[in-house]
Amino acid sequence: MTPLRIAVAGAGLIGRRHVELIQASNACQLCALVDPAPAAAELATAAGVPLYSSLAELFAEQRPDGVILATPNHLHVEGALACVEQGVAALIEKPVAHSLAEGQRLLAIAEQRGARLLVGHHRAHSAILAKARELIAEGLLGNLVAVMGSALFYKPDDYFEAAPWRRKAGGGPVLINMIHEIGNLRSLCGEIVAVQAQASSATRGFAVEDSVAISLRFASGALGTFLLSDTAACARSWEQTARENLDYPSYDDEDCYVIAGTRGSLSIPTMRLKYYEQPQDRSWWTPFASAVASLQHADPLQRQLAHFCQVIRGQAQPLVTVRDGLRNLQIVDAINQAARSGQIVITDTLTGDLQP
Repeated sequence: MTPLRIAVAGAGLIGRRHVELIQASNACQLCALVDPAPAAAELATAAGVPLYSSLAELFAEQRPDGVILATPNHLHVEGALACVEQGVAALIEKPVAHSLAEGQRLLAIAEQRGARLLVGHHRAHSAILAKARELIAEGLLGNLVAVMGSALFYKPDDYFEAAPWRRKAGGGPVLINMIHEIGNLRSLCGEIVAVQAQASSATRGFAVEDSVAISLRFASGALGTFLLSDTAACARSWEQTARENLDYPSYDDEDCYVIAGTRGSLSIPTMRLKYYEQPQDRSWWTPFASAVASLQHADPLQRQLAHFCQVIRGQAQPLVTVRDGLRNLQIVDAINQAARSGQIVITDTLTGDLQP
């Protein structure tokens, strides 16, 4: 099968990672790089592909099979619509849009045109999450009752010095990090219908939050709690436990999620199970049976690229659609609303045109 020709827009850290994955793939090949920054020229030369300053310039000279949009957030919708106009499939890095209004605009056009758009919530392609979803679907945990989650980590000072906007509204862990967790939780536990939150900036004293305590209600009736902080010296975060991004140190004795049902519980990502073998004997006096579910680790970004190639060829529907990506963004916005108001925010009132 002839390799697909894929262009990458954006030569930042994630763009460079996409270039590496394309170069290592047998299913596709890099055909161009799009980035107006002078530093992109070196990457394009090393990769042996032409460099364009804009998508318009790219499409004026060639029509790739797909484009990966690894551009700054405020350019995601603009780039996606340019691809839709050309009939070219696109992988849009998260968040799908920099605002809900722009996301709604993209959704309406994309669905009207039947566009092939995949949103880059790469954890959706995680082998860990796939196994967890399988165990939940099998009924081993019974009916879901509760989920406890955390993303506790410490961002160093130079993280903020390199980009001072991270000290301001929109630069905190809710918008930058929590959107990943919302995607995970929705895939594991179902739709989130209400949120409540308390935020604090007491540790760093920035204009933006550094720690947030969040309550969640799922459509099934299950409840969740989530602790989020980028100033906590703790290893209970996805990146530090999942071992999917080897740039982070990891700790195989830590979990970042515990999902409990009426029959048992699952800790993620260690995949430790505790469950009642005989449901009729359920009691806090009855010992649990214990097990560790086996799984094969894989790079979710690599799996995402393979899936994108299938989407381009029409062999698969996008695992994470524009609608899914926008819903994740809406839930994050609801958390911010709840933290500001101190009120429960019913997320059903946010869906608007997202209702099927």
